[in-house]
Amino acid sequence: MKIFQVRQRITDSVLWVGSAHNEVGALDAMAHEAGYYDYSDLPDEVRHGGLMVEAVTLKVQPMIISQS
Repeated sequence: MKIFQVRQRITDSVLWVGSAHNEVGALDAMAHEAGYYDYSDLPDEVRHGGLMVEAVTLKVQPMIISQS
């Protein structure tokens, strides 16, 4: 599984970030978390203007904690 980010094209708003197998799975997972069965059940207002789905690469930086 990969981490995906779903954005609304018109507003560039991030609607969802989470794990899925692919882009279609990410859209369905986003819709499901919002209370819908899948992407096809989302209201037209959400889908209007299109949605962008992209895989997100996370870079983890080690944190050094020193005790005095």
